[in-house]
Amino acid sequence: MTAPDSPWPRTIAHADMDAFYAAVEQLDDPSLRGKPLLVGPNSDRGVVLTASYEARPYGVGSAMAMARARRKCPDAIIVPPRFERYSEVSRTIMCVFGDFSPHVEAISLDEAFLDLTGSHDLLGPPRTVGKNLKDAVREATGGLTVSVGISGTKYVAKVASDFEKPDGLTIVAPDDAKSWLAPMPVSRLWGVGPKTEAKLHALGLRTIDDFATADPVWLVKKLGKAGEHFHALSQARDPRPVEGRRGSKSIGSERTLSKDVSDREEIKRYLRRSAEEIGKRLRHKTYKAFGVRVKLKTSGFQLLTRQHRRQQPTDLAADLYTDACMILDAFDHRGPFRLVGMAAYDLARDGDTPQLDLFSGGTRKNRKLETAIDALTRRFGQDILQRAGDMKKTRQTPNLDFLQNMQEDEDREEDEN
Repeated sequence: MTAPDSPWPRTIAHADMDAFYAAVEQLDDPSLRGKPLLVGPNSDRGVVLTASYEARPYGVGSAMAMARARRKCPDAIIVPPRFERYSEVSRTIMCVFGDFSPHVEAISLDEAFLDLTGSHDLLGPPRTVGKNLKDAVREATGGLTVSVGISGTKYVAKVASDFEKPDGLTIVAPDDAKSWLAPMPVSRLWGVGPKTEAKLHALGLRTIDDFATADPVWLVKKLGKAGEHFHALSQARDPRPVEGRRGSKSIGSERTLSKDVSDREEIKRYLRRSAEEIGKRLRHKTYKAFGVRVKLKTSGFQLLTRQHRRQQPTDLAADLYTDACMILDAFDHRGPFRLVGMAAYDLARDGDTPQLDLFSGGTRKNRKLETAIDALTRRFGQDILQRAGDMKKTRQTPNLDFLQNMQEDEDREEDEN
């Protein structure tokens, strides 16, 4: 679709890296290139974080149980995730995005919105900007590809970025957006998952055009506020701005275990590891957390969470672990559990948080210790230090750490394209 020569009222780009985790692994290890690759724990209890495009024709995708993925694609190579490496590459990518716009809203490690409004004279028309953005990412990362969608709203730009994956570039002029969306299935509406899709089909709503031509009053009657929301999207209306300065809502770490656990001391050992990882990330990003949340998933896949808000924010693993142990006592369920995790939430920049108690000797001692450990791991690697108690334990599946840039929503579908 050809973009007009004159600038649009708003110009929004959505840039989404292609099979990001798998692509980084193939970039770093040329022997993996061209082969079906699954990133995730090599355990029947784990899930696929990302499947390379070579694996996808077999019906394998993210969030699929690893056991099922192996049955579908028996020749797939499985590699454990390396989140520090992915974060490193992500920082490079976000710097590239920042060269094209001062307003960049990172959605995850591998995708972001860019507000390009008013950049026509400086950067050129949308197609030129999109091509230059793709070339800049490829050059900065040593070969990684990104799919880019550009339109007049965040919603249409996001749909467009997925239209010609991988390595795609789709431009949708605002005047053409409604007709471009019309034939697409309702599953392409932002916020429609499998359950909602089935409900919409039952109402006779199968395409986006069905929404666009439906009576808005009837939609609200049947679907509530969601009906109003979906109708606006079907009309290609989405006034939400690119929130370029939004900070992380939470930083967390969780582990899907190879064996269920019930023993309290064993659970605390995983919580301590998570606290150490989260504390390190908080300090690296100069955040402090007012809240601590513990997450447990039972062997029957029941998700349980409890949380606690602190009087003083912290970035210390010792504080996070102490709070996590206290929260653990609030759970009525005694297990067994297949997943143990925690998160620090309600984050504030270090300089924006209240002054900590200067007379707390324990706090000063812990800070000296943890910052010293930070320095050692930066210089010699993550494996330079290990707790004596952990050395005798059996190694579990890899740590499935996550960094959320959006408000946590357990029902939100995760799909790393």
